Amino acid sequence: MPAELSPVAPGVVRVSWTSDLQEQGLRASADEVRRVVESAFEDGSTRVETHVDPEDETAQRVATFAGLMREGVARGVSETSDRIVYARLADDVPVEDPKGFRSLLNSFLPRKRAISQLLVRSTDGRVLLCQLTYKRDLDLPGGVVEVGESPQLAVEREVEEELALTITAGPLLLTDWLPPWGGWDDAICLVFDGGEVDPGVVDTIVRQEREIRSAGFYTLAEVQEKCADFTARRIESALRNLPGAGGRPGPSYTESGRGLPT
Repeated sequence: MPAELSPVAPGVVRVSWTSDLQEQGLRASADEVRRVVESAFEDGSTRVETHVDPEDETAQRVATFAGLMREGVARGVSETSDRIVYARLADDVPVEDPKGFRSLLNSFLPRKRAISQLLVRSTDGRVLLCQLTYKRDLDLPGGVVEVGESPQLAVEREVEEELALTITAGPLLLTDWLPPWGGWDDAICLVFDGGEVDPGVVDTIVRQEREIRSAGFYTLAEVQEKCADFTARRIESALRNLPGAGGRPGPSYTESGRGLPT
């Protein structure tokens, strides 16, 4: 059975196919879907999309091999499950073009969230921490890296936006992997050296009230008491990696603040 088109909105159609088509093999079924997609564009459509069952890995591969880009997951559109949305626009760069092929790969390859944080110490040896509005425990200043943004510049931007402090991010001290937790997907946390500043800098802080409840310097004992355990471990590892910290350096890569077994 060939793939079929159905109208969705002006200029927008949806392509669908059955398992019978997929039984003909990946290449044959993808070629058929691609043919139908091209025919839709020839007839004046500007967008062709398809909704694929997340459990149907073959259908996902058919959509990809047909040149449809993964756009995301539409939740609750089916009585039984969500649906992965794939689509192609009439003016998309052809998949045969290297740029078009890279765009296709980029649409479905895994993406990892990155968080940049700054380890700022006072001249009396304490660590700058923030009380966030959406969590109880304290954390280092910083935030999520935007798409296409340098992690090092991202942490400078976040600190300026949230605390009104202009601090240059120095060398990377630690890369910490954060597993999925509390509704968050996993992420990579990069801790940069923020150097030493006068303790009085806290008096110049202007909080972004939507995200920052308070900010101040804390001793290592207070870090262990007021931070989540994995945050405290991350800070301790980063402190050990400071230039001239003395003693044995910590690991440069940790998972949830813990070094890997050697």
